[in-house]
Amino acid sequence: MGRVLAEARLAAGLTVDEVSTATRVRVPIVHAIEEDEFARCGGDFYARGHIRAIARAVGADGDSLVARYDEIHGTEPVVLATVPSIDARRIRADRGRPNWTAAMVVAILAVVALIGFNLVTGKRGAEVTAGSASVPLPSVAAAISASPSANQPPAPAPSAAPIAAAPADKVTVKVVADSGTSWVSASDGDGKSLFQDDLSQGADQTFTDPKQIKLVIGNAAAVHLYVNGKDLGPAGKDGQVVHLTYTPGDPQTG
Repeated sequence: MGRVLAEARLAAGLTVDEVSTATRVRVPIVHAIEEDEFARCGGDFYARGHIRAIARAVGADGDSLVARYDEIHGTEPVVLATVPSIDARRIRADRGRPNWTAAMVVAILAVVALIGFNLVTGKRGAEVTAGSASVPLPSVAAAISASPSANQPPAPAPSAAPIAAAPADKVTVKVVADSGTSWVSASDGDGKSLFQDDLSQGADQTFTDPKQIKLVIGNAAAVHLYVNGKDLGPAGKDGQVVHLTYTPGDPQTG
């Protein structure tokens, strides 16, 4: 699929940047799709959409390419289930129930307004006097904790693994421009150029080959390297030009 899209793009006389502008698919993802690397698409749904968009831009048959993608990856388009009809009697019953969420929001807003009024008028005490009785000032934290959602466990943090499931029989190199812009050139074991351009700060590229990956990095300190799932840190010193070669297995600089 990737080769078909790449050949169609070249036949149409378009660059990757022009395809990215026409489809709003980011340049690294266009590169990855042309190399049949769909992990960066974010899932099968987005992969199908990117394939159709790129195919439309370069004049290829998007439907056949998506069908080919589904055959290879064993996926099928998601079919949304029909929403069942809602019983009108249930709606009428729900309308009669108190809206505790709205009541909670009103209570919290009232507490916040009361605290703001006390701060403006210079009252710094923790209690509000009503006649001779001392009424404790409600705590905003306590009011918020009464909400059902406050007791729910926090959502799990996203995974920070730079390369997920790096294949043991291949070399996988991820180049991340995390502290500046650097010129990067990458080629595979047969000498074929995989990438040759400036890598802006915050951008990244991932390269995979059964034999080896060769890199030339113009500003080594600006680039962070991950090889076969291992963090190797900065590629070198500030302003240094480095030539690196990586092969399958443990990272070994050539």
